[in-house]
Amino acid sequence: MPDRSEPVASRAIQGAADLDIDATTIAALRERLPAVADDVVAAIMAEVPSYAGALTGRRGANIRHAVQTALDNFLELASGSASQVADLGAGADAAFELGRGEAANGRSMEALLAAYRVGARVAWRGWSSAAVESGLAAETMAKFAELVFAFIDELSATSAAGHADALATQDRARQRQLERLGRSLLEGAAEDVLLADAERAGWIPPTMLVAVLLAEARAHAVRQLLDPTTLLLADNLPGAPATESMAVLLVPAEADTSRAHLLQLLRGMHAVVGPARPWRDVRASFARTVRAVEVMPATGEPIDTERCLVELVLSADSDAYDDLRERALAPLCELPRSTVARLTDTLRSWLLHQGRRDAVAEDLFVHPQTVRYRMSQLREHYGDALSDPRQVLELTVALALR
Repeated sequence: MPDRSEPVASRAIQGAADLDIDATTIAALRERLPAVADDVVAAIMAEVPSYAGALTGRRGANIRHAVQTALDNFLELASGSASQVADLGAGADAAFELGRGEAANGRSMEALLAAYRVGARVAWRGWSSAAVESGLAAETMAKFAELVFAFIDELSATSAAGHADALATQDRARQRQLERLGRSLLEGAAEDVLLADAERAGWIPPTMLVAVLLAEARAHAVRQLLDPTTLLLADNLPGAPATESMAVLLVPAEADTSRAHLLQLLRGMHAVVGPARPWRDVRASFARTVRAVEVMPATGEPIDTERCLVELVLSADSDAYDDLRERALAPLCELPRSTVARLTDTLRSWLLHQGRRDAVAEDLFVHPQTVRYRMSQLREHYGDALSDPRQVLELTVALALR
């Protein structure tokens, strides 16, 4: 609602309202008011497409009331009362509520402004004829016209404020609903809860969603570049690192190309991109990003969890991995530490390159003969284990990470 503690009438209205209109003319104008109001409503219906045939029922009653109130308020201004000139009163209140109502019904402010323009023209035509019949002086008639259009400008501005206020209120409510939906997704809520939250938020679920974990300071800017149905959560993320202000984006992902585009958008910032999952199961994508933050070092570039699955798998049970690695390297435990390091690197490369000596030599920056010598040492310590599929599997997994 407008702030009634301060004058809301403009200087234009205050100046134009300094009219010398006698009581007889005011009475004639007031007598013409019902007919002028009907003409205004009829003209709006005929000339503004958005209102064609729409001024019926509750909406029509609201608009007719707003027109009647505005015209009555105008005559109060034209009568020259100082207190009335200082405050548009009921006319402003009705205009503000009219703007709110049109926004609530999904109608644009452009249509309402067009209706105001039509209303001003028709009201002036109806009242100017009554003023002429009453013998109003030409100078006063000019001021009278100025007052009509200044008054309509004030009311249209007040309606625009009401329209904007309603849209802002709607946007805040929808953002709260979208946040509630996002939290339900991350908390693994039941399907009926998710569908109800999505319907309340007016959110059409995509087939797949990808979770992106990134600094809260960057999240809002990144979201502006993504699909408008992307969800953003920034406070009290379940399981997110407590030492950082993190946000998560839940991004629609319909194809592999969208993932490549997403990673391109994130270049130059530390972010973690989870796997694509059915929208109801995006919690799993979010959990993967949180895990990747714990496992993968920050490089200032986005981390694609699809490219670090080995690290994620091998770090899933760190105690088990440490035990496996200790057992795999047990045959070398009596050797000097430097020798163990060289042989471990050689064995790892030999396993990963499937025994191709030249490839191992290139990987380790050594001569192929050096590789042959080291492998002979390893065979002395491991014996038949290097030919046993199960042992080779354990050694490959144990040495997969440097």
